[in-house]
Amino acid sequence: MKTSVKLILLSVFVSNIVMAQTVVKLYSGTIPGAKAVPANYKEVTVQEDGILKTTNVSEPTLTVFLPAKEKATGAAVIVCPGGGYGMLAIGHEGYDVAKKFNEIGVAAFVLKYRLPNDNIMVDKSVGPLQDAEQAIYLVRRDAVKYGINPSKIGIMGFSAGGHLASSLTVHYTDVKIQNKENLSLRPDFSILIYPVISFTQSPHIGSAQNLIGVNGTEAQKEYYSNEKAVNAQTPPTFLVHANDDDAVPVANSIMFEEALVAHKVPAELHLFQSGGHGFGLNNKTTTSPWFDLLTSWLLTNKVTH
Repeated sequence: MKTSVKLILLSVFVSNIVMAQTVVKLYSGTIPGAKAVPANYKEVTVQEDGILKTTNVSEPTLTVFLPAKEKATGAAVIVCPGGGYGMLAIGHEGYDVAKKFNEIGVAAFVLKYRLPNDNIMVDKSVGPLQDAEQAIYLVRRDAVKYGINPSKIGIMGFSAGGHLASSLTVHYTDVKIQNKENLSLRPDFSILIYPVISFTQSPHIGSAQNLIGVNGTEAQKEYYSNEKAVNAQTPPTFLVHANDDDAVPVANSIMFEEALVAHKVPAELHLFQSGGHGFGLNNKTTTSPWFDLLTSWLLTNKVTH
């Protein structure tokens, strides 16, 4: 009986989120690289240990959070929740973050991307990146509709979502979607929070194995070691990590920031003494909220005004 009550309450909670916001299908037609979805492969959203988790995503979407018109700055960000490429922590690394951006006048689009799975994808290693490319394509294409400046659209990710965001940050010219208008898929800025960056140095094994498989090739590991693809055209990037992160080593953020500096790309890295992994907006070990630091960085880089 208690389980039934919990499921009902969760259903109401999720329904309220969806009702309050616009949810847009990422693809209007055929999803690239998709297989027929098995009948027993059903998307599930559950609340576990205080975290809202979504699994078995086969139909990716964007949930649109727009700021009040009087606050709108014209800037926008696509938010990629983490979850090791095995699930999406879509609440505290998705919806909560989007609402926070709205408070500072930034439109936010929470990306519910496909989680790599051989049952629904021809090549699971490219599915999430296709979805990130499609997300920025849609937001840039429909910028006028959303009241957005098409040259102020960024990408953000947490943990494995940070790997996806950093993949788009460095591989935006490797177009894996239909783009008839030839729109730029380059994010104008990148925000990476305790991100997975490398599959070759200090890797998060679970994320790597979920994306490219246990027997991932050396070429795949090199491609998805995103610090190696940084160049002078890489977007300005803001990073946050905790030194005591025992899930995704802090070296991931450090090596990406070092690559950015080497190529003279504007970059800012904040390392907290503690906080562990997966803290979302709230690192309880510090009195310096990282979102306040991010707000200042966005102003400094003229993303907001």
